[in-house]
Amino acid sequence: MGLKTPDAPPVDPETFESLPLMERVRLMGVHWADYGFGSPKLFHIIYILKLAFLYIGVGFTLATLTSGVGMPWQVADWWNEPIVYQKFVLWTFLLETVGVAGSWGPLAGKFKPMTGGALFWLKPGTIRMPPWPGKVPGTDGFTRTSGDVLLYALLLVSFLVPIVLPGRPGAEVAAHFPADRGPLIDPVLMVAPLVLLVLLGLRDKVIFIAARAEQYGPAVLFFALVPLLPGGFIDMIVLLKLLIFSVWVGAGISKIGRHFTLVIPPMISNAPFIPGKAIRRLHYRNVPSDLRPAPLASGIAHVLGTLVEIGTPLVLLLSGNWTLTLAAALLMILFHGFITSTFPLAVPMEWNLLFMFTTAVLFLGFPNHEGYAVWDATTWVVVAALVGLFLFPFLGNIRPDLVAFTPAMRQYAGNWASALWAFQPGAEDKLHQVVRPTRNQVVQLQEMGFPRINAEITMQQTIGWRSLHSQGRGLFSLLHHHVEDVDRATVREAEFACNSLVGFNFGDGHLHNHHLIAELQRRCAFAPGEFVVAWVESQPIHKGTQKYMVIDAAVGIVERGTWNVADCVKEQPWLPNGPVPLNVTWRRPGYTPPAQLAARAAGAQAEPEAQAAEAPDRAVR
Repeated sequence: MGLKTPDAPPVDPETFESLPLMERVRLMGVHWADYGFGSPKLFHIIYILKLAFLYIGVGFTLATLTSGVGMPWQVADWWNEPIVYQKFVLWTFLLETVGVAGSWGPLAGKFKPMTGGALFWLKPGTIRMPPWPGKVPGTDGFTRTSGDVLLYALLLVSFLVPIVLPGRPGAEVAAHFPADRGPLIDPVLMVAPLVLLVLLGLRDKVIFIAARAEQYGPAVLFFALVPLLPGGFIDMIVLLKLLIFSVWVGAGISKIGRHFTLVIPPMISNAPFIPGKAIRRLHYRNVPSDLRPAPLASGIAHVLGTLVEIGTPLVLLLSGNWTLTLAAALLMILFHGFITSTFPLAVPMEWNLLFMFTTAVLFLGFPNHEGYAVWDATTWVVVAALVGLFLFPFLGNIRPDLVAFTPAMRQYAGNWASALWAFQPGAEDKLHQVVRPTRNQVVQLQEMGFPRINAEITMQQTIGWRSLHSQGRGLFSLLHHHVEDVDRATVREAEFACNSLVGFNFGDGHLHNHHLIAELQRRCAFAPGEFVVAWVESQPIHKGTQKYMVIDAAVGIVERGTWNVADCVKEQPWLPNGPVPLNVTWRRPGYTPPAQLAARAAGAQAEPEAQAAEAPDRAVR
């Protein structure tokens, strides 16, 4: 990997597109194991510069100069000043909502332009995604209006105002405020962002999820409530500790299961600063013949991952020993630093840096032994906060269809609602009819100077990445059953494709479910069979199966069913043994999968003619 030159897959561009789909997937998977995305180091430098200058430089400059707590370079004077922390949370909230934090840039499939977010959400006519279509008054429709644009612009202003305005004396705002600390943000200024975020979220769940409202929203709520809390400032600090505790523990619990081990190898493969291929290959059983996780990956996943993410926060929350607290805080800071160093495809860099800062401020700046422990706060406030903070993680693990994976705190767990899109040759070009400030990613790369076939190979790497995760095996199995001549089809990773249509994706299939496909059909008018989607929901924590659906854009949902996660995990990414078993529970009357039609035409033994609904336990392979 050079400064400007990517590590391209070792394939012949002239013959690549003529290869069978699963052979292409195998080649891309092996390449990912050795090189990750293979991006030029210039891409990573761009991200580092963005963090250093925009996020940290501008953020802390604004937070300190507008608060009267010292100059930006006098870190020792302000690092644990509560107003600096408040303003930095709001600064992160603002950047996420603008679209220049997570899911930004080339590693998130944004090549030209590198920003989605505000470019989409300030443009009338673009797609918006209401969370409950037709069920909440005033949220009907999937087209962004001038009113939506105005609401979004007001939200951005409501974040910026408390960042730039000076604070109020802390003792006037909150009881039990330390005498040696500076001001706090005026709690009244926190009301507008919360109200606007809820109103906008009911109109467009994409913006709500992009803003990471489930993470930063509760913090802003606690800033607003501090004058009303019986314990005042102490209660606010403890509530903020419980917030980050709930994120850590919720994420740790979601990693229990089969999926997370498969996340580790491709994640480490994509870390740009690991020298050579040898260390990357240690996390796979035997590259290139066996790309399933090695025991080392399992150890990292469930010892350095799950155990650390649950055990260490418990220590931070409950320890009254300074040495133990310091060690636990440093471990969590290193934990988030490691994640940042791997440059995961959703690139949540600012989020990880904020959590590193949060760990230091809350647990080292206001340690338990100085009167900021859970037992020092108001009991009913602590209980109410724990119930509220763990409600959505609990519900999201039991009923993932009801809660998006970010409010469910399933970050990096590998247990995501996911999809693959398959277009018949040339049909993908119909997406250019969608109103948006960008174009399909292959076209974006061509506009940057890539030859068409090189741009295509670049985007095919994302389906190789998907194949290395558990759900990839099931999704490719669905394509084999439901896409006519699948080897000729253009297959796209839906997370990246969705990004170019709505301005954001963070690995959440709820943003590109059947509602988005129906809206694309309304705008693009695909013919039957031209655009087929294999889509799967996250696995409930108490079940061993995942629910899938197959969508033909022109027809609607044509099949529902389940697969066993264990069947996916044991297979190679390129399915050398054929598709994994699928348990069909419903099939649209009159619909027959193309693979079944082809088998009949070839004189092969056909499946029984009975409808899947009449034989719900029937398995197909």
